[in-house]
Amino acid sequence: MEKRKKIYEGKAKILYETDNPDLLIQYFKDDATAFNAAKKGTINQKGIMNNKISSKIFEYLESKGIPTHYEKMLNEREMLVKRVQIIPIEVIVRNIAAGSLCKLLGLEEGLKLACPTLEYCYKEDKLNDPMINEYHIRALKLAKDEDIETIKKYAFKINDLMKEFFKSLSIDLIDFKLEFGKFKGKVILADEISPDTCRLWEVGTGKKLDKDRFRRDLGNIEEAYQEVLARVTR
Repeated sequence: MEKRKKIYEGKAKILYETDNPDLLIQYFKDDATAFNAAKKGTINQKGIMNNKISSKIFEYLESKGIPTHYEKMLNEREMLVKRVQIIPIEVIVRNIAAGSLCKLLGLEEGLKLACPTLEYCYKEDKLNDPMINEYHIRALKLAKDEDIETIKKYAFKINDLMKEFFKSLSIDLIDFKLEFGKFKGKVILADEISPDTCRLWEVGTGKKLDKDRFRRDLGNIEEAYQEVLARVTR
């Protein structure tokens, strides 16, 4: 697969065209950001770890019937993905109160929610990715009604599958962010699934194994990512 020109660079990844118009190469960087890039840094070998973790989880979800943009892992930092048109909505699923939900609603971190909770945010860095609802999505024509329903269905199914997957590794899935795109008219899962996009707490100890270690200056950031990688790939 021939890598051609760079077409996009985000906070954590770079996308390159290939000689196949339907496929891109997704490169994972070591750059780390938090609070919509207000805090910046580097996590050593984060790109390598997130590429391997995401590849494993995408393969697992595909095996359970979730369509994704993932094709295959090319090397330590790159995966081959379908070229999707990203739907400009971040989809957040929460099982336990943490992060911005605690600030928004005055909840104690660690409170188990009565049911999994779905949130949408408008994917726009200049506005700090504000929370929106389905009426905003329709009013702004960010996605069609049938696409919203598909996203909702997939999000809750992914939550069920990933809770089970991580529980088997003695990790609690607290919450996570998803992005979806359209590929040849179909909604599919895109972006990545890693400690950058999930809150992961060790069962029993509550030890944080995700980017909150960077956000909150908790230390041992690389070690936490390495621990997730070791468990996911064992």
